[in-house]
Amino acid sequence: MRAWMLPAGSDGFDKLYLEELPDPVPAPGEVLIQVQACSINYRDFAVAAGKYFGGALKAPAIPLSDGAGQVVAIGAGVTRFKEGDRVQGSFFMNWEDGPHRMGPALGDGFAPGMLAELVVLPESGVVPMAASLDYAQAACLPCAGVTAWNALYEGPRALVPGMKVLVLGSGGVSMLALQLARAGGCEVIATSSSNDKLARVRELGAAQTVNYKDMPDWGRYVGQELGGVDKVVEVGGAGTAEQSMAALRTHGEVALIGVLQPEGGPNPRGLMMTAGTMRGIFVGSAAMARRLNAAIDVGGIKPLIGARFGFDQVKEAYAHAWGPDSFAKTVIEVA
Repeated sequence: MRAWMLPAGSDGFDKLYLEELPDPVPAPGEVLIQVQACSINYRDFAVAAGKYFGGALKAPAIPLSDGAGQVVAIGAGVTRFKEGDRVQGSFFMNWEDGPHRMGPALGDGFAPGMLAELVVLPESGVVPMAASLDYAQAACLPCAGVTAWNALYEGPRALVPGMKVLVLGSGGVSMLALQLARAGGCEVIATSSSNDKLARVRELGAAQTVNYKDMPDWGRYVGQELGGVDKVVEVGGAGTAEQSMAALRTHGEVALIGVLQPEGGPNPRGLMMTAGTMRGIFVGSAAMARRLNAAIDVGGIKPLIGARFGFDQVKEAYAHAWGPDSFAKTVIEVA
């Protein structure tokens, strides 16, 4: 099989190379997947740059957490899947349900990556696809989709119809959050520095948009002039968290994903003014993925794909996802 690899000590996605590897065989309790499509997340750039948790790669590794495909073989003892099933990977292979449980995460250098023609995963790390989606759409969900679902509908303050949500930027998590919130009967406000992207976001159903370059104090503006929000999907991290707190209405929640600017120390006193909370989000469990997929089937949601690339265009796909024209999800079609 062919697989894209990052070398030990990789410091950027320009180090990606295509390798011919032996076809994997599923051991007991494992599932062999013929990958049809993958998508790129922001964390994949951190892995390639050697700046993800655990530091630089200690050995060559296949990258990417997000992929979908068809089961082509199962190991002894597997009961949940059979050949021909359409499936996706689960970001944390060993977090099936219940309280937060970190562990090996797909494409992090310690667990399998999805950017290959064939991938073996443990049965616990595989989730059935939403029946209404194709492989490219399903490949958008294991990291970005589950993160958005967790931020909106898990935890003590799950969204209910009529609530207001603020999403930051037009990346994969934010656009999936917009779609999920709108399907759940909620109003969405969105920020971006690009008026062209804000126009696209309004077409997708955002009720209000804010250009944060034109409105540097956007948190106060959302909180006071637009009436505040019940939930902020905070993808910026320390650099924007204080503004997100200012955007809350009474008893609102900042769902802190926070990968873009992870360092720094926002002052949390803004939470005192609204009796608000901040909840940390690190993707989610396989059970959350299953609930997300069920909601997608019921709500008729189609994850947004901003650009598609072939398996031989992986470096171009990374470059696009990193660049200013990136919007929603960038997909690599493997087969």
